Amino acid sequence: MSEAVNELQEIIAKYNNIVFFGGAGVSTESGIPDFRSVDGLYHQQYDYPPETILSHTFYRTNPKEFYRFYRNKMLFLDAKPNAAHKKLAELETAGKVRAVVTQNIDGLHQAAGSKVVLELHGSVHRNYCEHCHKFFDIQYILDSADAPDGISACDACGGPVKPDVVLYEEGLDDKTIRDAVRYISEAQVLIIGGTSLAVYPAAGLIDYFKGDKLVVINKAPTPRDRYADLLVQEPIGEVFSQITV
Repeated sequence: MSEAVNELQEIIAKYNNIVFFGGAGVSTESGIPDFRSVDGLYHQQYDYPPETILSHTFYRTNPKEFYRFYRNKMLFLDAKPNAAHKKLAELETAGKVRAVVTQNIDGLHQAAGSKVVLELHGSVHRNYCEHCHKFFDIQYILDSADAPDGISACDACGGPVKPDVVLYEEGLDDKTIRDAVRYISEAQVLIIGGTSLAVYPAAGLIDYFKGDKLVVINKAPTPRDRYADLLVQEPIGEVFSQITV
């Protein structure tokens, strides 16, 4: 166990109001690619850049291509929670972690057992008809790939079924933001993990932290490294696998 991990263990042992703020790097060890690393989606070649495809405008104007990309590159049904997801759930059960604030849309924190999960960018597991608001699961989106135009349509009213994920050009959910601000502002410890802190407004939420210890766990540098009381530049799953509850 490294000196940094030892220090993280001591912080977790001392405090009982910890909030975790995470990004795509939390799920890469589960086989879900992130966006900005060397192997991420932004470094792969498509007819359109991912930022364009995953935008509200593109969804409206080119839904067939949107759904093709979305099904192929955003849905990972076989992914399982890794050591980071599992340990955070254990720490919540132990009364250490009060909330997980995540930029991820994969649902792996809930799959690991975490109860208080604030999904800033929504979830691939929730899909709604834009006309009658009927709910559809992730399998419905996958199965509708066989439709003539590849577009997911409501089986009740025929309206478009939109994933409950925040696309570029769309605003974050107000209640989720309020809850995240409350948890972060009241936390004694904020652990930032697996995120480049490059996506706003989500990354700006950490400005509300006024607690005792700021911990940053990320393989690559982040804009907050110089403010961290503890900086751990190791894979987050490996780090949390060494933490005892």
